[in-house]
Amino acid sequence: MRRWRFEVFSRQDFPDVHGNSILEEIRELGISAVEAVQSAKVFLIEADFNNDFANRLAKELLIDPVCEEYYIGRSGPPAGLAKATLIEIHLKSGVTDPVAESVMTAIADMGVEADNVRTARKYILLGEISQSQTDTITQKILANDCIEEVVIGNEAEPPGPHLKPYEFQLTHWPIRKLNDDELIKLSKEKDLFLNLVEMQTIQKHYGQLDREPTDIELETLAQTWSEHCVHKTLKSSVDMAIDGQQVHFDNLLKETVFKATKELNKAWCISVFADNAGVMEFDKDSAVCFKVETHNRPSALDPYGGAATGIGGVIRDPMGTGLGARPIANTDIFCFGMPDRKPEDIPKGVLHPRRVMRGVVAGVRDYGNRMGIPTVNGAIYFDDRYLANPLVFCGNIGLMDKNKCFKNPQSGNLIIVVGGRTGRDGIHGATFSSGEITHEYETIFSHAVQIGNPIVEKKMLDVLLQANDVGLYEAITDCGAGGLSSAVGEMGKDLGAEVDLEKVPLKYTGLNYTEIWISEAQERMVIAVKPENLEAIKKIFDDENVQSTVIGKFTNDKKLTLRYNGQQVAEMDMDFLHEGVPKYSRKAVWKNPELSEPSIPEKDNYNEQLL
Repeated sequence: MRRWRFEVFSRQDFPDVHGNSILEEIRELGISAVEAVQSAKVFLIEADFNNDFANRLAKELLIDPVCEEYYIGRSGPPAGLAKATLIEIHLKSGVTDPVAESVMTAIADMGVEADNVRTARKYILLGEISQSQTDTITQKILANDCIEEVVIGNEAEPPGPHLKPYEFQLTHWPIRKLNDDELIKLSKEKDLFLNLVEMQTIQKHYGQLDREPTDIELETLAQTWSEHCVHKTLKSSVDMAIDGQQVHFDNLLKETVFKATKELNKAWCISVFADNAGVMEFDKDSAVCFKVETHNRPSALDPYGGAATGIGGVIRDPMGTGLGARPIANTDIFCFGMPDRKPEDIPKGVLHPRRVMRGVVAGVRDYGNRMGIPTVNGAIYFDDRYLANPLVFCGNIGLMDKNKCFKNPQSGNLIIVVGGRTGRDGIHGATFSSGEITHEYETIFSHAVQIGNPIVEKKMLDVLLQANDVGLYEAITDCGAGGLSSAVGEMGKDLGAEVDLEKVPLKYTGLNYTEIWISEAQERMVIAVKPENLEAIKKIFDDENVQSTVIGKFTNDKKLTLRYNGQQVAEMDMDFLHEGVPKYSRKAVWKNPELSEPSIPEKDNYNEQLL
């Protein structure tokens, strides 16, 4: 299999917009030695085709012939007196590459099967630059250590994309004989983010079962019991002192927000606090579906990818409410640290607020635009309290039929996963977003960052709307936090489910059964389908080239049973999984602030005070 390299760059008589933008950011860092920046897109394609097809591929697919040209092979630095530093940025192995996926599909449409496609970015920095300046530019501007590798020099080779196939080995994590310190150590080492009380509860449960948990069972409990998924803090009992008066809440969420909604008891509230999004009456035939959600910590690590998958996930929530809504509009609020901070004042492990802002705004904009969903309003706010953890608050509005506002999964329904393939991106996203953020997160939790592909989600949305119109599925939900573990676990909460994990479509080889189950790879939905509707719904998906795979079925035993190549890797009680999380008691104090009106003398003109 031949490996082709294509470089795409701006024509000489057109400005290099991206390169000029990078130069501007370099000068913002106070580095004046860089005289110019030239940028190029790189495509690495493994396929058997000849030079004629390679030139056709470049001209018809890879470049815009009006303003771009291409070079097949590795181009050298430009001729001239200025010293040139060549830097390439490649995605790490296992990180989703949406552009590469689209190129691979397009090559197949042109009649050739490519074995592998990857993309990269190439930069040529002209000027006398020191090694420390090069390191600063790559770390602060060009690359994100979480998901990218830096290759410096014209002869250096990018990292190889191929991964070893997974060899099955069932793993148990002994827990029954551990003391308290060892329980906490296990939770920390495995990134479970379960506290001592929760680990003790799990230990007691498996003691009663007289066996040790498998790795996938503990991981499933960690996802399901995460703050992100179950809102443990808001459901706590709280003893609160309000200006000296004691008030008790047995369940803070139910006795405040829930209570107010139920007391209002508006007939136009169709579904509240029950599904992926709230549903309200719109007219006699339609309902409006609305969901807002934060995606802060992934955006702190990878601003573009974190924000893009934030809006992508919020779009999928109305799609996964009831029997599915059609998303029609996005909204957002962003809060960042002060953008004028000096680079040396930024704490270790934290990206500069300007970089976070650029990435977040671009991520939300690009994802919505590529799905054809407009952002109809938004707001932005700067405060240093958002320096390490920005607020990325995204929302989506959807429309749905009033007679399709509720799910109805049934025993015997097939479990079908629709849309994108599963990879390592997003693993531990739910637990990661529930823990305390530290300076180590940018390296330790790079796998928690999801990578979005709006084109896949758009195709998936279109076919699901077709299937919904003709009533071919009984329930739908998205693979958000916790991935398949949450999607299948929640949909089968009152039923039970059996899943064969080896059937889940993968982006690449090498994933073990636990990674398949908890990955938060994006653009995936799970639907419950009657066996007699399988052929009809598969035809809709296949006709539009959207992947769909039967991975299991819902049962009536209230057990979650997971297998890999016929070997059982988990058997969990649904009641313990969803109701076994310990309830917490917390204390709170609130003092009403003492406010007073300002004392300002009456004047005819207050310009001096106001300006």
